[in-house]
Amino acid sequence: MNDNTKVLAAMIAGLAAGVAIGILFAPDKGSETRDKLTDALKNLGDSIKDRVADEISNLSEVKDTVVEEIKSKMKSAEVKFTETQGASSSAAAHAEATIKDPIKS
Repeated sequence: MNDNTKVLAAMIAGLAAGVAIGILFAPDKGSETRDKLTDALKNLGDSIKDRVADEISNLSEVKDTVVEEIKSKMKSAEVKFTETQGASSSAAAHAEATIKDPIKS
């Protein structure tokens, strides 16, 4: 969790606590106070759900970026391996031919 997320979470928690305390001490009837408190908590829950959805989306984007980077590096390694394998096969064939020539003479 980065610093901005921590600050936002603390602000939301503080806001919720302030709203709850304000509603509890307001001069409304008990049923009205409970309704306001229920609405405030529902809004807080919705806000948290939205924030979680945003974070999941961000994590999904990071995951996609990392996967693409890994695929790219794997493809590059595969190409280098194939090139090295071809070069070593060619070198081995040349060495074998070089060794056989003096033997024939």
